[in-house]
Amino acid sequence: MDNSGNTLIGLIAGTAIGVALGVLFAPDKGEVTRKKLADEAATAQANLSETAADLKERVMDTLSSDPSALENGIEGLISNASFKAEDIISALEKKLRELKAKNRKLKKSTK
Repeated sequence: MDNSGNTLIGLIAGTAIGVALGVLFAPDKGEVTRKKLADEAATAQANLSETAADLKERVMDTLSSDPSALENGIEGLISNASFKAEDIISALEKKLRELKAKNRKLKKSTK
């Protein structure tokens, strides 16, 4: 499921970059360029729909073959988020200590 999400993000990013470059380097008249962009957008939408349908099918297959997969996935996500939160809190506490130390030095230098 992770690869499908990455594929979807890559598809969206690639489409956006392609459209932007197409507009920037378009040698055609505006009407022709707009038609090309509309065609590319339709193709991207079809690809996106296909990828989303594939992702949905994979999720449904996983859930039907292993009902506990969703629960395990959610538990893993919560656990991962908890570790990330702890890392963020530790980084903020470290930064707070650094700022307090700088504040003490600043107060000493102004006396």
